[in-house]
Amino acid sequence: MISGKTRTDLTNLIIYVILPCNIFNAFQGGITPSMLRQSVIILLCAFGLQLLVFILNKFLYIRIPKAKGLVLKYATISNNAAFMGLPVIGAVFGDIGILYGSIFLIPMRILMWTSGLSLFTSLENSKKFKSLATHPCMLAVFLGFGYVFAPFSLPTFLSDAIRWIGEVTRVMPMIVVGSILSEVKLREVLDKHCFYYSFIRLLAIPTVMFVVLHFLRIDPVVIGVSVLMAAMPAAIVTAMLSEKYGQDSLFASKTVFVSTILSILTLPLIAIVLERLAPV
Repeated sequence: MISGKTRTDLTNLIIYVILPCNIFNAFQGGITPSMLRQSVIILLCAFGLQLLVFILNKFLYIRIPKAKGLVLKYATISNNAAFMGLPVIGAVFGDIGILYGSIFLIPMRILMWTSGLSLFTSLENSKKFKSLATHPCMLAVFLGFGYVFAPFSLPTFLSDAIRWIGEVTRVMPMIVVGSILSEVKLREVLDKHCFYYSFIRLLAIPTVMFVVLHFLRIDPVVIGVSVLMAAMPAAIVTAMLSEKYGQDSLFASKTVFVSTILSILTLPLIAIVLERLAPV
């Protein structure tokens, strides 16, 4: 029922309209001083994760063929935290989860469109910055923070429209991801490097994240959001960029497929562990 053209249109609709509305809506309830402090903490957690990823990329894929290693490095920098993570976080933690998740995405977006993109192309720094600064989800975060301190409120019809459109985030991305996975033949995805990456991205990194934050006695909601966002599979954009810049797009698609399928098993497992060890 969903063709390639339809999937592209749905993806654009999600990225340019639905996700930004979902992010902005998280700010409409206002931010308390406590939430503001937690926002700073979760931003620091996100930067810490990107530092960890930067270090891991230096040695994790040394023995893997260069073309595949390049794909895996980008997939380690940029997971599917925006496309799948925000809906999952919203379902588990509600609007406060969406707020924290949106902030958690900021460092990843900076890295994925700068050092991450440089893996595929030698795009000028000015263009990288423009791409980052004008990204709809980034703009939604900036507008959301501005709205919190604004001396006015949006009309009810407008705030309700933003909230209802944003609610579609819980469903639409999963439909798009499912349509992508349906086109991949199972016998073509049994690549050991995909499983190796999946172990690193889905289990090892979130485990390190949990241990460090739990040791630091961070707020349970911040721990939950950070760990779940760190446990998301490879970003679909990995395959898109690989195709656009003439890299191994077939392997990139396999990586997205395998890690996404395995995340169906690992995400509930991680959620159970979080509930028991760091209850909200």
